[in-house]
Amino acid sequence: MRVEREKRTIIEPKVLKGFRDFLPSMEIPKKAIVSKLEEHFSLYGFVPIDTPVLEYTEVLLGKGGGETDKQIFHFLDNGNRDVALRFDLTVPFARFLAQHQNELAFPFKRFHIDKVWRGENPQKGRFREFTQCDFDIVGVDSAEADYEILAMMESSFEVIGVTDFTFCIAHRGLFNAFLDHLGVADQSVQILRIVDKLKKIGTEEVLSLLVACTGTQEKANEILKYIAVEDEGESFLTTLERLTVLSGGENEHTTRMQTIYGYLRDAGIDGHFRLDPSITRGLDYYTGIVYETFLTELPHFGSVCSGGRYNDLASLYTKEQLPGVGSSIGLDRLLSALEELDSPLIKKASSADLIIFCVDETLRSYYDTLARTFRSAGIRTDVYLLNKKMGAQFKYAEANHIPYGLSCAPDEQNSGKVTLKNLQNREVHQMISIEEGISIIKKELL
Repeated sequence: MRVEREKRTIIEPKVLKGFRDFLPSMEIPKKAIVSKLEEHFSLYGFVPIDTPVLEYTEVLLGKGGGETDKQIFHFLDNGNRDVALRFDLTVPFARFLAQHQNELAFPFKRFHIDKVWRGENPQKGRFREFTQCDFDIVGVDSAEADYEILAMMESSFEVIGVTDFTFCIAHRGLFNAFLDHLGVADQSVQILRIVDKLKKIGTEEVLSLLVACTGTQEKANEILKYIAVEDEGESFLTTLERLTVLSGGENEHTTRMQTIYGYLRDAGIDGHFRLDPSITRGLDYYTGIVYETFLTELPHFGSVCSGGRYNDLASLYTKEQLPGVGSSIGLDRLLSALEELDSPLIKKASSADLIIFCVDETLRSYYDTLARTFRSAGIRTDVYLLNKKMGAQFKYAEANHIPYGLSCAPDEQNSGKVTLKNLQNREVHQMISIEEGISIIKKELL
């Protein structure tokens, strides 16, 4: 009697809108960048932390701002608790500080690299699930702390090989002083959010919204005058002088900005920084310096690194005063930009530095011994696991962009020699010692 096999329903493989799978070609360079940044942050004395991806919704909605509140993924869990996925790493950090402040030494320097989630409209370079790379200094409100974060931003981009960029800086306190001088300080939150949309909706739409907010065309025009970048080549100090006049004269904020610029100039990195009063940042918790970062070749791609000073954020969760300043690199957006620029940083990411080909099945254990030797020397080594012709093995190496191939036949094993081939330029080193092979690869790659 013939028994028919039960038909199986195949589930369509798909991912949610705004979410993505990462193939090795993108995940390898991403992990490489993360590794470089973690090591770099440690050089500045920053330490890693982690927080849960799920928080109580009331914790995350503390002071994110109207737009952010709409973007949070939140739901009732099995215990009927209102919980939410973190939309950034800063608000959970504020909660973390309030709970663990007695266990930490201040000033506290941290870095945190992990995924966050926002229910915003997906578009080029913007996703609903993405990785942020945050670094902050908490427990001190000074120009020195502000400068150190800016200096770390600059050196971090250099470390990962991104050199053509501009950090656009502004100051919330200075802008608020201007709004107070203009007589519209009570509408500052609305005005900040409107100005923050300038690059997205354009000058005319911003002007219309400002007129509706302030009630007069004259005040709206004054605000546009303040945030206008009249000359792309205008020096930092010249722009600061202009803003100082519009804000009613010298104040603590202009003094802070002058001091910060002095440090940037003395370090010889001021060329990467520009004072841009249109930068306001949409989140409510910023109180001082704010900044966004743009790649020179993709100015309309959006900011790939942003942040600022937030002196009151932790006050939502503790009575202790814990002023902070920090920055966040949007790794996924940065990778998307580098991909569009066809950057060598993400081009042909290799799975290994060396592949050991299988030329003789009886030498499997010896190939493993060779691999262990190369790995102990810091060389990423793959061993071909199938018993296939050399053509197939070379194809595998090419598909994974592995630059070197090693072969060893019984006669080579007996004499302690190997054959090393550069799979890119086809240069062959025959009958060399294992130590010579290690030296050649390390000289070229490491």
